[in-house]
Amino acid sequence: MAIISRIGRKAFKVRMLYFTIYTVLTLGAITMVYPFMLMISGSTKSNVDIKYFDAIPQFLYDDLWLYRKFEEALFNEMVNQYNYSYSDGITNFEAIKKPTKVETKVVAAMDSFIKKNPQPGYAYTLGMLTASLSKTVPKNLRGFKEFLVKEYGDDINSVNNALGTEFVSWNFVKLGGAPRFIMRRYKPLATPFNNALQKYLVTLPKGERYYFSIIGFFRKDVLQNDYGRHIADYNKSHGTDYASYADVVLPRRFPASSCKLSQTDWTHFVRDVLGIQYIRVDKSVQPIFTSFLNAKYAGDISNLNSKYGTKYKKFDEVLMPEKPIFEGMAATDWSFFIVGWEDPFSEKLYEAPIEKIRLTCIDFQYQDYLKAQFATIAACNDKLGTDHKDFSDITLPQRAFQYAYFHKNRSDIKMEFVTRNYKAVASYILFHGRAIFNTVVYCVLAVCSALIINPLAAYAMSRYKLPSTYKLLLFMLCTMAFPPMVTAIPNFLMLRSLGLLNTFAALVLPVMANGYAIFLLKGFFDSQPQELYESAQLDGASEWVLFWQIAMSLSKPILAVIALQAFNMAYANFMFAFVVCQDEKMWTLMVFLYQLQQRSGQAVMYASLIIAAIPTFLIFLFCQNIIMRGIVVPSEK
Repeated sequence: MAIISRIGRKAFKVRMLYFTIYTVLTLGAITMVYPFMLMISGSTKSNVDIKYFDAIPQFLYDDLWLYRKFEEALFNEMVNQYNYSYSDGITNFEAIKKPTKVETKVVAAMDSFIKKNPQPGYAYTLGMLTASLSKTVPKNLRGFKEFLVKEYGDDINSVNNALGTEFVSWNFVKLGGAPRFIMRRYKPLATPFNNALQKYLVTLPKGERYYFSIIGFFRKDVLQNDYGRHIADYNKSHGTDYASYADVVLPRRFPASSCKLSQTDWTHFVRDVLGIQYIRVDKSVQPIFTSFLNAKYAGDISNLNSKYGTKYKKFDEVLMPEKPIFEGMAATDWSFFIVGWEDPFSEKLYEAPIEKIRLTCIDFQYQDYLKAQFATIAACNDKLGTDHKDFSDITLPQRAFQYAYFHKNRSDIKMEFVTRNYKAVASYILFHGRAIFNTVVYCVLAVCSALIINPLAAYAMSRYKLPSTYKLLLFMLCTMAFPPMVTAIPNFLMLRSLGLLNTFAALVLPVMANGYAIFLLKGFFDSQPQELYESAQLDGASEWVLFWQIAMSLSKPILAVIALQAFNMAYANFMFAFVVCQDEKMWTLMVFLYQLQQRSGQAVMYASLIIAAIPTFLIFLFCQNIIMRGIVVPSEK
C-alpha cells in the first residue's frame, strides 16, 4: 500500500493538484501580505513621495529619493525656503537633483567661516522642526520637547508658566511654522519661548540648519514674482543677457546703473520687502533721522520718552540704532524711517536716503571672508575648485555643506525616516496621557468579567434543566439583532442617571454578559460527559468544584475564544468609550489614536494603525495554541 501511495503521489494529476493547491495558498498569502507591506511603506512616506504606492519605499535603496526627503525635511517642507537658500526655481521637492560629489574644500571653507563668524539667531533656523504638509512630528521637534522636559520638568503647566505659552498637553507642543526671519512681517521677538528655542538650536549640528539668504530671497521673491519664472522675460525688460536668475547679483548698495528698472527693483526690495535686520544706514544720515523724530513727536521730547521709556533731554541724543531692534516704539520708528514717513501736517516725506542704505547678510560676510583669505577671485577658485567670475557672484555654499552632512549621515537619516512616525505615535500614546493604563485596565476588566459572568450563566443553564432555558437563550440571542449604535443611547442615559460616566464601570457593565458567548458555552458544557459530574459528586465534590475543576478545565479552548472576543471588543471600542468617558483622563487608546489621526497626515495614520494592531496580534498568538489544542486533540482521540 505504501508503494502504491508513493507511486500515486508521483502521478502527474496528483502533482498538478498539489501545485494548484500551493499556488492558490501562495496567492492568498500574497493578497494579505502585499497590502500590509503597502501600509508599512506608507507609514514612512512624506509629502514628496506619498503618491507612490510601493511595497518597499524608494528611499531605502535609492540615494536620490533619500536626498529629496532629507532636503524636504531640512527646509521644513517649504519649497520657497529651499529656493531662497540655493537660488533655485523648483516648484516641488520631487524635482531636486542630487550633487555629484562632496565638495570637501568648499565645505571646509564654509565650516571655518561659521566658526569664526557666529551668526545671530535671526540669521538661520533649524530644519526638521515643522511639517505642516505631512503633519508628522519631525526629529528636532521631538528633540525640542525632550529639551523642554529636561529644562522645566514633564508637567506641561510648568512649561506654560515658564514660557508664557498655553499648550493643553505635550501633544500640542509645536511651532505654527518654521521661523522665516527674512521678510519684513516676521520679527524675531525675544519671548521666553523663542529664547528657549534658540537655546536648543545652538546645540544641534550645523548640517541640520539653514541660513537665510537675502540674495536668494531677492531673486525668487522679488524678481521672479515681478518678471516671471523665465529669465528671458527679465533680460528683455532690463536689457541683460543672464543665463538664469542665479546669475543676477544683488548689490549691497543702491545700484549706480543706467537701468532705472534695476534701481526700482532694489528700492522696492529694501523699502518694502526685506527684514529690517538686514538693513544698515550710514551715520551721516543722523541729522535727517533727528528731524524725522522731531516732526513725528511734534517737537516734544517728552512724547518720545513716554513711548520709548527713556529720559532723553533733546532729540539730538536719540541715535540711529547700530544693531537691529525688533520690539517697542523705537523699532516701529526705525522701520518708518526706512520705509518713509509723511508728516500729516506739512506733508513732508522723511526717509533714509536710498543712496545711504547698505545691506548686510551672511552671504556678504562670506564674500568678505573669502576676499580677505585669497585676495583675488582667481586664487579663490584655484584653492576651492570653483569657477566664480567675481566675489559678488558668491553665495554661502549651503547646498555643498548640507550635502556633505547628508552623505556622512545617510544611515541615520534613513533610519529617522523609517521610524519617525512610529516614534511620534509612541510618544503620543505612551508618555503623555493615560491611554495605555486606561486601555489595559479596561481590557483586563472586560476579559475577567466575560470569563466569570458568561460561564456562570451557561453552567447554570446546562446543569439545571430550567423550563425557560431556551426562552432565555432566545432572548439573549435576540440582543445580537441590534447593532451597538442602537443600544449606545439607552446605555448612556442609564449610566448618566447612575452617575457612572467617566468611570471604568461605565465601560465594563454594559458588556459584561454576552448572549452569544453564553449560547456557545452552554453548548460546550452540554457536550461534556455527564459521568464526570456524577463521579465527582459521589466523591463529595461541591458545586464549585464541579464548575471550576471540571467544567472550566475542560472548556479552555472555548474560554480562549470568549477571552479573545472580549479583548477585541474592548480594545477596539471607540465610539461608546468616547461617549461615556469624555474626560481626557479616561480616554482609551482608540480614542487617543482617533484624535491623533485628526491632526496628522496619512503616513502617521498608517503608523498608528500598525502600532494599534500589535497587541491584538500578540493576544491572538497567545490564544491560538489553546484554541488549536481544543480542535486537534479531541479529533485525534
